[in-house]
Amino acid sequence: MKKTMHKKMTVAATLLVSLMAGSAFAKVSEQEAAKLGDSLTPLGAIKAGNAEGTIPAWTGGLVSGGEVKSGDAGRPVNPFPDDKPLFEITNANLAQYKDKLSPGQLALFKKYPDYRMPVYQTRRTAAYPENLYDVVKANAMNAELVSGGNGITNFDTVIPFPMPQSALEVVWNHITRYRGGAAVRNTTAIPVQTDGSFVPVKFTDQLVWPEFLADGRSADGDSNVLFYYLQQITAPARLTGTALLVHETLDQVKEARRAWVYNSGQRRVRRAPNVAYDGPAEGTDGLRTADNLDMYNGAPDKYEWKLIGKQELYVPYNSYKMLDTSLKYDQLVEAGHLNPEYLRYELHRVWVVEATLKEGERHIYAKRTMYIDEDTWGASVIDHYDGRGNLWRVGEGHQVMFYDVDTPWMSAEALHDLDSGRYLVTGLANEEPKFMEWGKKANRTDFSSSALRRIGR
Repeated sequence: MKKTMHKKMTVAATLLVSLMAGSAFAKVSEQEAAKLGDSLTPLGAIKAGNAEGTIPAWTGGLVSGGEVKSGDAGRPVNPFPDDKPLFEITNANLAQYKDKLSPGQLALFKKYPDYRMPVYQTRRTAAYPENLYDVVKANAMNAELVSGGNGITNFDTVIPFPMPQSALEVVWNHITRYRGGAAVRNTTAIPVQTDGSFVPVKFTDQLVWPEFLADGRSADGDSNVLFYYLQQITAPARLTGTALLVHETLDQVKEARRAWVYNSGQRRVRRAPNVAYDGPAEGTDGLRTADNLDMYNGAPDKYEWKLIGKQELYVPYNSYKMLDTSLKYDQLVEAGHLNPEYLRYELHRVWVVEATLKEGERHIYAKRTMYIDEDTWGASVIDHYDGRGNLWRVGEGHQVMFYDVDTPWMSAEALHDLDSGRYLVTGLANEEPKFMEWGKKANRTDFSSSALRRIGR
């Protein structure tokens, strides 16, 4: 097991503070940690709603065992089918809401005159399995940043810093958040051209934390492993058979991410050191870097990190319509952006974190501003800037609560290129016969380079 750092923090709904990520803070006391599950949610969000009543109090989230039941193929049924938009944000009324939109979101309105954002009642559905709440509280009292913030110690499984005091602590919460422990997904990525045309790329991937392996976490082999990841491309034919294996290391400065690629054309496995940072991602038509997956992933060492504070933001949330099997990809995908008819935005509190490329480091993104949901620790919106300081790409994570397995994740994520007018949407499963398989048993040997070679045979 592992763990990270922390200190006490009192947060207000629209608290804005400026703290540098490199500062050292003490671990929280038992008395401070007692706020988790009391004035704070068990994951560290403010439990109370906001003064205006537009953000409600958290009352436990949407959890398994409730009245709403999941559908088939791991695809949750929309628990709010009768909800209607409270209003829509358009270019006509944009000025009224601009203080609750990111610069990237505002840029989408400027880029596309027909762009609109349907805003619904805020529902704080996020929840974890009950047994993980004690784990998170223990992390708050024990976890510490190490290696200049590039690693964590005294950390167990999920969310090292539920009461963060630095930008890197917030980012590590995003990286380590709970995603079901073990899951297999069948999804589609769609790189969309400026005229709205597209060729879907289909993936099967498997994600397993060492704690959830059938043979359990190894004290030696897993000492610096956060999770194991295996991805296969199943369509189109020109890419079929390409596979990627990743051993995601926790401290990637101490030990770089271990990655291997199987190339179906060459019929061989090779190490893949470029599967990191701004290395190009397969099947995305150049629209995504390696560290864009899951909104943001990987080592944080190339950036200086600054915690701006908290604010209220309209973010994609409870996006169950995007999982509807009656919805075809060509109905959802439009030129410039996704069809707003099937999107849902809500007002939520987010942590705001700014990453600026260090002097002497290289990355295609010179700056990123991240807006990370306080309830799930998932990044909801990320604005990406180029080397000239111009807004370049805007990422949005469309959150859903997989309530049958107490897991917040995404129904899709979109990455818009403001320069070219193209965009990428990943994680779609509307046309997939089977979407998610939770808790599938796997052994460590299933994530070996020899296992990757067998996939291609």
